[in-house]
Amino acid sequence: MPYEVTGTTLPDMTHLPPPAEELRLLDAELRQLDSRRTQLLARRAWLVATLQQARQQPQQAWAQARTQPPPVAWSRPEAAAPSVQNVLLVLGGVLLTLAAAVFTLVSWGHMGITGRALVLGAVTLAALAGPALLLKRGLRSTAESVAGLGLALTVLDAYALHAAALAGTDGTGYAAAAAAVLAGIWSAYGLLPATAALRLPLPCALVAAQFPLLLWALSADAGPYVISAALLVTAGLDTVAALRVRTGSLRITAMVGAYSTGALGVLTAGWLSLAADTPSAAARAGALLLLAATIAVGAAWRGAGSLSGSDSGTAPGSASSTAAPWQGPGDKHALGLAIGSGLLAVGAFGGTARSWLPEMWTVPACLVCGIVLSAAVRAGRLPDAVRLGFAWASGAVQALALLWTLPVVAVAVLGPAGWIGRVWSGAPSDARAAVTVEAPWPPDAAAVPVVLLAVAAVVALVSRAEQWRSRARTGALGLVWATALTLPAVAGIPYVAGMAVLGVVTAAALYAGRATVSAARLTALLLSLTTSVSLALASLASQTATLVVLSVLTALFASASWRTSLASVTAPAALVYAAALASATGAAVDWPPARTALLVLAVPVAAALLAPRLGAQRATVPVEAAGAATGLLAVGLAVSDPPLLALVLASCGVIAAGTALRPDRRLVGYAATALFVLAAWVRLAAWEVGTPEAYTLPVTVPALLVGALRRRRDRQVSSWTAYGPGLAATLLPSLVAAWGDPQWTRPLLLGTAALLVTLLGARHRLQAPLVLGGSVLALVTLHELAPYVVQVTGALPRWAPPALAGLLLLALGATYEQRIRDVRRVREVLGRMN
Repeated sequence: MPYEVTGTTLPDMTHLPPPAEELRLLDAELRQLDSRRTQLLARRAWLVATLQQARQQPQQAWAQARTQPPPVAWSRPEAAAPSVQNVLLVLGGVLLTLAAAVFTLVSWGHMGITGRALVLGAVTLAALAGPALLLKRGLRSTAESVAGLGLALTVLDAYALHAAALAGTDGTGYAAAAAAVLAGIWSAYGLLPATAALRLPLPCALVAAQFPLLLWALSADAGPYVISAALLVTAGLDTVAALRVRTGSLRITAMVGAYSTGALGVLTAGWLSLAADTPSAAARAGALLLLAATIAVGAAWRGAGSLSGSDSGTAPGSASSTAAPWQGPGDKHALGLAIGSGLLAVGAFGGTARSWLPEMWTVPACLVCGIVLSAAVRAGRLPDAVRLGFAWASGAVQALALLWTLPVVAVAVLGPAGWIGRVWSGAPSDARAAVTVEAPWPPDAAAVPVVLLAVAAVVALVSRAEQWRSRARTGALGLVWATALTLPAVAGIPYVAGMAVLGVVTAAALYAGRATVSAARLTALLLSLTTSVSLALASLASQTATLVVLSVLTALFASASWRTSLASVTAPAALVYAAALASATGAAVDWPPARTALLVLAVPVAAALLAPRLGAQRATVPVEAAGAATGLLAVGLAVSDPPLLALVLASCGVIAAGTALRPDRRLVGYAATALFVLAAWVRLAAWEVGTPEAYTLPVTVPALLVGALRRRRDRQVSSWTAYGPGLAATLLPSLVAAWGDPQWTRPLLLGTAALLVTLLGARHRLQAPLVLGGSVLALVTLHELAPYVVQVTGALPRWAPPALAGLLLLALGATYEQRIRDVRRVREVLGRMN
């Protein structure tokens, strides 16, 4: 290929060096290869000699190989030649640019006008003409560096022109004009045939083109609307450049400029829309946002590749359609741009509507715009990326609208909890007062039901895909529930009517729980429970309302429990509301809490009777847990009255014993035993019985009987398991009492009992009775003989106990030393035998 055609026909290919330069490079490479080959041959000869010596004298050869110094490795250069070249060229260009700047700024005043013009003109022309000559010689990198110097000199020329001849003009306006002129000059310079191979001029021209409109607006003292428009128009021009150019560096520069100036313009327009206090100002800000949205959607449309050659009005086979195929930023950029354009459009129309609508309808207006945007998704000619972006933008608007409704929903759901501290203080005037006991009512709440219903309709109608249909219906169900929950408070209907609405919502949610889809059923159950709790809390304002609401909720959840799929949730809820109804009934008839506990006991009885008859295995455990919880509530209510507490504990023991009759609930028998023991202890405490044996013997006798029966059935059971707990239950507390009892009756009886237990353990060879009985007998004996031991100890001299202890230690030490000596002798004998 001729050398002269590479600069014009192959601008994007790497330029081949001249023949002389290429020959020099090849010679240098061959010299390096010869040097490397010589080193490798020397190393090979040394290895061959080493192996031959190793065959004759292995050890000597190995020592010589270890002491032989390794040959000098061929050192490779740490930096590649192109990298060194680029560093030198860039450094040289920077130094020349700095020198030119110093000359222009410092030494400019020492020369006349002719000398200044000649020097700057000559240097600039030389710097701009040099790259063409360098490109012909194949020095591309050097040409780029010199071209950068020339571009920098044109900026200095512009500054020098303003300082020398146009000093009286406005600096900002001159900068705008200079930026436009420089952008044109650099573009023309980069498009010349002789310099078309340079990569630097066109990106620099595009950078300079970012400033003319903005600087012009600033020089004209334009308002923020014009400044925002200038930024957006600049972003639009950058977008067109990014969509049309093919060079990678130029496209990246255009994209950076489009995103940066566009972001500044959008932020300015958004601030203007929020600060607008008149419809005209809001309309102007909305127009700016629509301009930004148009730019974004146009870029997204082209980025998605939806327009073919025929769509753009060009025949597929024409030269213009095949010369330069368009390359967009890709689907990711298209999706993001489509989302941004949708949000900008909603902000434009919503901000305009905010200026002439009441404040509470601002969010609904934006929501309407978002819904209209979702309707645009149905358009058939939209690319997939744009359609998906509009869908995401619409979903984001609807999510923000729902976020705006959360304070009202939270007050409607959690607000009735304030009646816990004001039980039966009087019915409020309306439903809003029923939920704002201690929480303020959020402003602009009248539009909340409208927003909730609109989003619910969109969710239910738009999601037609099979995989999203069930989730959409579940979401719509939750939104309809939130609407029904907030509507009474928003409308301010009477208190009784509001409670009736909540009851209907609870029943409807329970009916919706019959759905076959597990997610929808679980959602409906959670909504019904939440509504019922809110209703029960709101009913605490009035005694009549409390009794009626708790009765209705108990019946409602109990009736829903006949369905197997709901029983695991509704049956425990019915038991809880029944316990609350029993407590409220006792309080309504002025019964003390201890007597009310007898009413609450009906709930665990019902739970114990219904648990095995529910039919659903997974519902049994929740029902039994609810029954146990209500039993604890009854015990807590009866704590203040010991006789009634004993009765309640005994009743709970009967319920637990009845549950233990079921084959799968045998372990509940231990709980029944514990409850019976506690009931007996409470009764004894109520009778003011202080003898510990009265508390322990009722435990010991049944425990020993159970242990004996177990030992009879299984002889492998340990005596500690069979008799240990029963014996310890009486012997240990009695031993503690005997040590502090000055009388002789308890120690005598306890010692006798311990002796009998010890004899029985020895007779039947049982470890637990033998150890426990013998230990207690020894301790009781020690307690009885302690005074005499003290007397004997007092009769001895003070030195006698230490002396006895010393003799004992000496004897132990001598024995220990004798054993050590025996071990040493054995070791010595074994050593001699070896």
